Amino acid sequence: MLLRRFHADWVLPIVSPPIAHGCVTVADDRVIAAEPSASVEMYPNDDVHDVDLGRVAIMPGLVNAHTHIELSWMWGKVPPRDSFHEWVSELMALRASSTPDGTQAMTDAIVGMEEAGTAAVGDISNTLASIEPIAHSRMQAVVFRELIGFGHPDPEALTAGARAELDRRPPFPRIRLALAPHAPYSVSPALFHAIARDVALHGTITTVHLGETPEELRFLQDGTGPFRDLLERVRAWNPAWQPPMTGPVDYLATLGLLTRRTLVVHGVQFTDADLATVADAGATLVTCPRSNVWVGVGDPPVARFYASGVRIAIGTDSLASASDLNVFNELATLHHLAPQVPAARLLESATREGALALGFSDLGLIAPGASARLLAIDLPETVENVETYLVEGIDPGQITWLPI
Repeated sequence: MLLRRFHADWVLPIVSPPIAHGCVTVADDRVIAAEPSASVEMYPNDDVHDVDLGRVAIMPGLVNAHTHIELSWMWGKVPPRDSFHEWVSELMALRASSTPDGTQAMTDAIVGMEEAGTAAVGDISNTLASIEPIAHSRMQAVVFRELIGFGHPDPEALTAGARAELDRRPPFPRIRLALAPHAPYSVSPALFHAIARDVALHGTITTVHLGETPEELRFLQDGTGPFRDLLERVRAWNPAWQPPMTGPVDYLATLGLLTRRTLVVHGVQFTDADLATVADAGATLVTCPRSNVWVGVGDPPVARFYASGVRIAIGTDSLASASDLNVFNELATLHHLAPQVPAARLLESATREGALALGFSDLGLIAPGASARLLAIDLPETVENVETYLVEGIDPGQITWLPI
């Protein structure tokens, strides 16, 4: 067995403090050890290959816990708006008027994600078209088949049909499939319940857009507003539905979908009580700050997120609401919004927390037995705090994947 030892100015295990002048030992595709270089002997040996990478930081590959790869063809076609209703209306109009073959756009987006250091992704899909392009990459993924149906006459049949669609797909070793509801304003209580039963039966995870817009809160309180108008316009309104007169987090909890297997996405409108409920449930909050501004819902309350104790992962959302899918750019935005949050916690959200939320326990850390999908990030001559430097914005040109 050939051992490779990568020496660098910094090693960031994520689950322990950074190691100055560190060494990561790798065999095949697994980490054997992460330790100071001074702790290992440098000597020629047929079974040990030492590589001095110099002024770099070695860290785990990033996890983009929420994106929509199949919307990549919309890059540059849906401009930022002042309200979510305006933005989503333009997106829906573009979808209705276009029938693009988005394969090349998805492939290009995936290449860009890998160049920006992404090792795993939680992808939301309405067509499952992203599966094959992801399979041709080296990323691991959970692809969520998103279900929409506020006025669907048979939610059980809709869910069963979607599950059968997943089961017919040929297996790919790095890709897992699951079902996911879209949002409280587009999914009926009966459909939420059907998806919750599927999650429990198959032992999968799920995800839902939640607490993204003020209009969502209004809809749940009294059943009025732009979402009611939209449902009526597309003939999806169910006149028998009664507004729960509660917030989005409590509503999701009553539907049986607020568990440690759930990724709730956005949370811009969450109160402190909402965050406490999410934390108590063990669910993960995925924040996508650049998208939130793009679609007109404002900056997420990042400092409150971290103060609440909730598990936090990071996503980019889609190229319909972000200029790129670079998680390092999301980190820079989060750091700008909440400079008081320790850089180590932000890095944990972009790696370990996202990996655990998606069920990839061997990603997002550097420790014995972990995946050796690791990054080497070029560093300038003087770095006072390596963790802070990494959350201030990293260009793909600074990133190299360690060979495995």
